[in-house]
Amino acid sequence: MKSIKPFILLVALVLITALIIYLQFIKLPKSLPGDGDITPANLSKEEKIKKYPLAKEITTPDGFINTGKISVSEFIGKKVVLIDFWTYSCINCQRTIPYLNSWYEKYKDKGLVIIGIHTPEFEFEKDYNNVKRAVEKFGIKYPVVLDNDFSTWTSYKNHFWPRKYLIDIDGYIVFDHIGEGGYETTEKKIQKALEERMAVLGQDLTIEQPLTKETPVLSGKISPETYFGASRNQLLANASPGAVGEQNNLTIPTQIKTDKLYLSGNWNIASEFAQNNSINAGIAYKYNAKDVFFVSEADVQTIVEVTVDGKPLSKNIGADVVKTSDSKTIVKIKEARLYKIIEGNQTETHILELKIQQPSLKAFTFTFG
Repeated sequence: MKSIKPFILLVALVLITALIIYLQFIKLPKSLPGDGDITPANLSKEEKIKKYPLAKEITTPDGFINTGKISVSEFIGKKVVLIDFWTYSCINCQRTIPYLNSWYEKYKDKGLVIIGIHTPEFEFEKDYNNVKRAVEKFGIKYPVVLDNDFSTWTSYKNHFWPRKYLIDIDGYIVFDHIGEGGYETTEKKIQKALEERMAVLGQDLTIEQPLTKETPVLSGKISPETYFGASRNQLLANASPGAVGEQNNLTIPTQIKTDKLYLSGNWNIASEFAQNNSINAGIAYKYNAKDVFFVSEADVQTIVEVTVDGKPLSKNIGADVVKTSDSKTIVKIKEARLYKIIEGNQTETHILELKIQQPSLKAFTFTFG
């Protein structure tokens, strides 16, 4: 009996080892499908139904650019669709457009459709011609749909500009991203969705492409977006925020606070904008940022003198600012759009002042970067 026990123990050890090896081969993944270890391409339609929402249709479109009438449903089972919610005066949206343009050129012949859903923040962004000019200016070739009544925006339960939704060949939203950044991740998701499409359709294409080079976005606290219109002008410091109507004889104090908006002269405050009613009306703002952008328009071309800390700009001059023969720095405003005032290399604190030479300029917002 003593000689048999070691043999039995040895057999038992071998069996236990074999069982462990077998279990290693059949064990379930540690993460649930879609958590990063398993892509949507690994899932059946039944599994996708449980994990992903179905794409929503474009509803009550107000116009089409670069395309005739278009829908999401026409691409289900055929293409991969990237929906991009944007509006043309939004600097965050503008900075995503080069990536969208790059993806469209690289993948349009491999099954990717990009649809820009233009949902306006301001009333002037509802104008078809304004949007069309912006599309041409930014070199956008993919379809753009005007969503002036926010119906498509609402159906996606969206609250952000910009925001992207990736829809796979089966019509499921398998990825979405809010705001700028995340371009490498987004492009990898696009590639995976295109690979799944290729497998479903039995195609033999090469999806592998070098990723679009991503420009790093500087982080850190910067001044908040600041509105001039009564509906959102809570940062207006030397007049009555939230009040619609005329506010006259305003003056800018000698000491101004950071991230507060100051006006001088006579102004008529509407819901979306503030419009000056006097010559040489002024705007002052002490900001902390690298870049300063100004959304504005005027019925006739209006000259606005720009100074920083009381002097004409000598560096970090925005693309829309020009130097005059008498060494002043000015911006000429007419078209309803975003004007680039300051474009720097690092976040700094300065006092920006704008002097408007004639009445009727509409100021909508300062945006910082």
